[in-house]
Amino acid sequence: MQVNYSDAELLVLLKEDPDKAVEILFRQYYSYVCKMVYQVVPDAMVAEDIAQDIFFEMWRKKEQLNINTSLRAYLRRASVNRTLNYLRNRKIKWEDDSELPNLQSEDVSINQTLENAELQQVIEQAIDQLPERCRAVFMLSRFEELSYQEIANQLDISIKTVENQISKALKQLRITLRPYLSDTLLILLLFLGW
Repeated sequence: MQVNYSDAELLVLLKEDPDKAVEILFRQYYSYVCKMVYQVVPDAMVAEDIAQDIFFEMWRKKEQLNINTSLRAYLRRASVNRTLNYLRNRKIKWEDDSELPNLQSEDVSINQTLENAELQQVIEQAIDQLPERCRAVFMLSRFEELSYQEIANQLDISIKTVENQISKALKQLRITLRPYLSDTLLILLLFLGW
């Protein structure tokens, strides 16, 4: 019989027994991550490969993992980042395939990591620039994955106000992030709920 662990229990277990924690995370969240990726790349094999890469990377870095959000939010963000990397890498066109073996995959990985970190920082700064109520509503919606009704109840506001604040946040984020993202990536992020 499989026991489901709460996020709090898993976060404690990550510090006490990282191997076991990542194994449990995989069992509990693998299908969720696959579904997230599949929404953008509707190819089951690709979605499974990307999901497996995400959990492998978590296992590889299990000693350094520091998750400050809910596990669903963390895995959602990892899914978005890894899927965007996949889409970006598919667009790379090589004029001469003989150059391909000369590239060092470590350099590519370092560049991707730096680009992701820079983009993540820009996104976080853009979110931080939102007005306080707008930022609170947006973060509850996108990072805690609360429904509009749950947000309205938690903040003691109407659903219409929640809708307006989300709309306002997305509009401002589109404006702020446009210089950093191609139209395709911007549309993709907004499709995923950013």
